[in-house]
Amino acid sequence: MPRSGKTGGVQARKATPETGRYLYAVCRGVDTESLRTVRGIEDQPLEVVEHLDLVALVSTVPLSSFGEEALRSNLEDLAWLETAVRSHDAVVHAASALAPTAPMRLATICFDDHAVRARLREWYISLTHVLDRVEGCSEWSVKVLSPPAASSSPTVDARPSSGAEYLRRKKAAAAERADTTESAVASAGLIYEQLSGRARASRQLPHQDPRLSGHEGTMVLNAAFLVSDAEARSFADLIGLLADEHLGLLVDGRGPWPPYSFAMLG
Repeated sequence: MPRSGKTGGVQARKATPETGRYLYAVCRGVDTESLRTVRGIEDQPLEVVEHLDLVALVSTVPLSSFGEEALRSNLEDLAWLETAVRSHDAVVHAASALAPTAPMRLATICFDDHAVRARLREWYISLTHVLDRVEGCSEWSVKVLSPPAASSSPTVDARPSSGAEYLRRKKAAAAERADTTESAVASAGLIYEQLSGRARASRQLPHQDPRLSGHEGTMVLNAAFLVSDAEARSFADLIGLLADEHLGLLVDGRGPWPPYSFAMLG
């Protein structure tokens, strides 16, 4: 695997005015030869920049696409964004399967390898802490949703006999929905508590719009859990048991994934 900027070794790669260095992730103890076949953004080869025991995974990108002004436009282009996210995530997945890995945020760009190493020096203590935290662990996502309310077409006989009756029915329906939501939120809290007890760390995340989550219904829990790889099977089994215990809810658990929610700095 190409190396650049190795401490005490090869000169750091200097960017041209037209290119920059894309920083995907920082690892510790990774076998870089195992990443030789992994490609980065725009099918560019991965390279490494090292500082002490930290290894930054980088590739060269054109500033015509990743410069400050170009990024503002490209990040609003869904097709471009999807391609960039997939390439970024492929590198992070490959690295995290081999060693403790701290993913960087999408489109973290440095001018050259000197700038990459400056970030490694600046973040060294924080990176050491998060790599210690995620070593031997992966992230699991658990979403809990209350199913959409069943709808039915009113028949002639079901029509309210008066305006007062219509308002009474509307109020009763609203109260029923509120009770259902309150019950779902309470159940989601129990699910989160039980799963947190089996995880090294846990976080509740903002609820997702149904158009993004791909699920119908009301999301009442969106959580991430940092789980020891040794406990992955039992954690997955617990998700299944909780789903069986709460049949009125959709409990969607997925993983293992790189620890984006617990190791991202940049």
